Formats: sequence, C-alpha cells, structure tokens
Amino acid sequence: QVQLVESGGGLVQAGGSLRLSCAASTRIFSRYAMGWFRQAPGKEREFAAAISRGGSITYYAESVKGRFTISRDNSKNTMYLQMNSLKPEDTAVYYCASRLSGAGVVLTTTSQYDYWGQGTQVTVSS
Repeated sequence: QVQLVESGGGLVQAGGSLRLSCAASTRIFSRYAMGWFRQAPGKEREFAAAISRGGSITYYAESVKGRFTISRDNSKNTMYLQMNSLKPEDTAVYYCASRLSGAGVVLTTTSQYDYWGQGTQVTVSS
C-alpha cells in the first residue's frame, strides 16, 4: 500500500504560477510510474501529466503542454508539477497517482493507476 499526499494548491490570479508536490510513503518510489490528473466541478477526472519511474520520459495533455512541467526527486520520494501561465480553466482538484511499472513507462489513463492521493485544490481567478 502506498500513500500519496499532495500539497501546494491554492488561489492564484490568471497568469500566475504554482508548484504542486506529491509525497509518497514507499521505499521503492523509484519503481513507480507517476502521474497528475485533475477534476473540475461537474467534469470527469482528466489526465494532465505523467513521468516514468526514472524521470527521463514525460508526457503531457495538450491543454497543459508548454505551461506545466512534471518532475520527480527519487531521493525525496516526491513528484512535482510546476504550473505556469495559469488560466481560469485550470481550476480543479489536482490528484497524483502511482503504479509499479517497468523502466520507460508513462501511464495516461485513470484505470492504469493503482494508488491515488486525496487531491489539492487549485483555483485560478480571472
């Protein structure tokens, strides 16, 4: 069982930045593919970004490409999402997710992940 805890959400004006963190309670964090998803009110949870277990491969949804950067520090058991040029449509609860995976794997759908955090709210005002 892996526990994931997100932090770093908040209220920001359009054009601003936030950095989310996801701390994992596992000694083998480096064996987990990780991802960020988000869910706006009344909408389904959607993929935002993913990163391979070693961090060398990343993948982004078109809606965030060029504005968001996913990264991880395996020595700290933590994944990050740097969000720049935020827009009101980025407003959502952001979730991190994990799954034991082989090298070079990135996962982009909710059904592919085994563990989820509780989410952190990001609100972007216009």
